[in-house]
Amino acid sequence: MSHKMRNFAARMEKSFKQLLQESFKSNDTEETFDVYFTRPIGLAFALMWIKIGVTPNFVTILSMFLGAAAGFCFYHTELWWNVCGVVLLMLANFCDSTDGQMARLTNHKTMIGRMLDGLASDVWFFFCYLGIALRLWNQDIPFTSVHWGIWGFLLCAFAGFYWHARQCQLADYYRQVHLYFIKGEEGSELNSTAQEQRLLDSMPKRKWGPFTVGDDGYFWDYLFHHFYIGWCRKQEKNTPEFQKFFAKVKQQYPNAADMPVELREGFRRKSLPLMWMPNALTHNTRAMMLFIGCLINEPWIYPVFEITVLAALYYYMKYRHEKMCREFEM
Repeated sequence: MSHKMRNFAARMEKSFKQLLQESFKSNDTEETFDVYFTRPIGLAFALMWIKIGVTPNFVTILSMFLGAAAGFCFYHTELWWNVCGVVLLMLANFCDSTDGQMARLTNHKTMIGRMLDGLASDVWFFFCYLGIALRLWNQDIPFTSVHWGIWGFLLCAFAGFYWHARQCQLADYYRQVHLYFIKGEEGSELNSTAQEQRLLDSMPKRKWGPFTVGDDGYFWDYLFHHFYIGWCRKQEKNTPEFQKFFAKVKQQYPNAADMPVELREGFRRKSLPLMWMPNALTHNTRAMMLFIGCLINEPWIYPVFEITVLAALYYYMKYRHEKMCREFEM
């Protein structure tokens, strides 16, 4: 039996509660709703999929179709269509939880899997925004007799392509920062532009028409890191005070394992009270407002909520975190 199979067999001998705890990235960064609802259901699905031989990538792709179908349901004004949309988007979210848990349980992690996992929620919400924009077309703007028309598309485009992306990007970054200080490199996906550039430069390349890509053995890796470097660059540009603080940390402790306990605990003590904000800017809060808006046939509530309430929370989160980094004493 291979080492990977022995590890998997050992995991399967553990209780459901133990497996659930191991599926959390950390107790600090998990939302209460996910701890008691999404993660347990996701783990139950994960164990079922593993038994019948389904791969994590299949589950991720399935979640994309479920999310797209939810967007189609939200286009309709009838209540039962919207209830179906709620159920489908919840199932898509369960699948999103499931694929990560499956990958950790089976140690079946691939670069294609990372790419699909990052793309999945974008696909869901693209179709949800599209469904809302089409639904609004012939509806009146509140307190007027004017149809939304093209303004509904502009509202959803502004909320989705600008605010949704920025909010999720920064929220994910602050979660990864927190995980780095409490769990180190192994427990975090905190990557830098310089690190990604070095990785890209080290990969064998070949010309494909006018484009340069990774060779056959590195194609998916190269593609992922080529786009991911832009993601890292935006995150770093958006967090100047943290970058100054982190540069000092890396200068003194190039490896996270070398950081003294006092530094780890000091950062966690200051960062933990802020974790509710990244959590509020990810899936559950926006899904709740999407459901409410569609169920009461006022779907404009969701994109407006995103560009007002969540935008204000985004700026407040950034202010608090940057202030913390500026005042942190090493």
